[in-house]
Amino acid sequence: MERMAWTEERLDDLARRVDTGFERVDNDIRELRQEVRQQGTELRGEIDRLRLTMVRVGGLGFLSLLAAILARG
Repeated sequence: MERMAWTEERLDDLARRVDTGFERVDNDIRELRQEVRQQGTELRGEIDRLRLTMVRVGGLGFLSLLAAILARG
């Protein structure tokens, strides 16, 4: 197996490539965090609407049950 010499130029090139790769990863992570935050906000809104619907349905069911009990006397 042939051994390769690492010149300053090759080391500098490697360092630039590594820096570029990490920069890409950092950007990807930032974008992913933004997406997660946005989807989390949307999910919280949907959960709030679901909670409100459940309270309304539960309240309506309770009133219906109460009315049926009162109607039977």
